[in-house]
Order: sequence, then structure tokens, then C-alpha cells
Amino acid sequence: MRAFVAVEITDSKILDSIKSVQNEIKTEAKAVETQNMHFTLLFLGEITEEMAAKVAERLKTIEFSPFVINFEGIGAFPKPRFARVIWVGIKEGSDELIRLAKSVEERLAVLGFKADKPFKPHATIFRIKGRALDVTEHLSSCARINFGTQHVSEIKLKRSILTPQGPIYSDLEVIHAK
Repeated sequence: MRAFVAVEITDSKILDSIKSVQNEIKTEAKAVETQNMHFTLLFLGEITEEMAAKVAERLKTIEFSPFVINFEGIGAFPKPRFARVIWVGIKEGSDELIRLAKSVEERLAVLGFKADKPFKPHATIFRIKGRALDVTEHLSSCARINFGTQHVSEIKLKRSILTPQGPIYSDLEVIHAK
């Protein structure tokens, strides 16, 4: 199974604001469905059910306190003139999210998992397939939009099934803040 560890975006006002911006940005990119919006703390790739159980047990050892994140601004990876991904950023709470991602990676390192690049707090709202796009103009009007705040009180081990219509995610394990 294809799996990852994530913090989901669950606040309906934030999701509605993001959807509104997705509707305003006219681009060839594919919008991420609001029910699929999340922060990937660590992508695990293809794993077995046995490994998923080991991952879940290791994740249960993570202790973290609830915290608040504030969603602000839109950007692109690798850069706006050559975009592959358009994302919403974090103003407040990014340090806590980074610490949480590091905790996940540290706990799962003994199972052979490692991030392929440093964690940068962002939630993907568009994916660009095919050739990269120049989205500089689209982003300039959205650079400072404040989408609101959300409490983070859980992380999830998620399963991802890829379909032609887009990914289907399901929860394998939920770890609550203490």
C-alpha cells in the first residue's frame, strides 16, 4: 500500500477559503480536492500491511501538545516561473509543524524511513502535470491572503490509492496530542 503521515486540514472555513482561491486562479493545473488537503509530514511510499502496523506502533510513541497554525499566502515549487505545485503556506505554527515532522522522521528512522528533503510547511492546492507553468501573475494577487487558523491535535497514518480521478485517502491510524 502507498502510505504517508499527515496533519489534515479540517477547518471548514479555511477549506472554503482555499476552494474560493482555487476557483479564482485560472490555470491548467489540477486542483486538490478539499477533502484531501493536508500537510505531509513524511511520505513512506509503498509499504506492506506488516510495515504499516510497525509504523503505527512507532507513531504512537510520539508525544506532542496541541498547537495552532495560521494559513497565509500562496507560493509555488520549485518557483513561480516554473511551477509544478501551488501551495498555501503557514505563518504561525510552522516551527511546531517542523518539530512534529522531525519527531515523525526520528521515530520511523529505525524502520528505514527518511525524508528525501527537509520538511517545509505547506499544503498543496494544485498539482501541475506535464510541462511546468509560469504562475507568477496568479500568485501575486494571492501572496498575502490570510485563510485563518486551525488547531492541530492529531497526526494520521494515511493510505493513498491512486485513481485516474485523483487519490483516495483513508486513515490507518490516528495519534492524538497529549
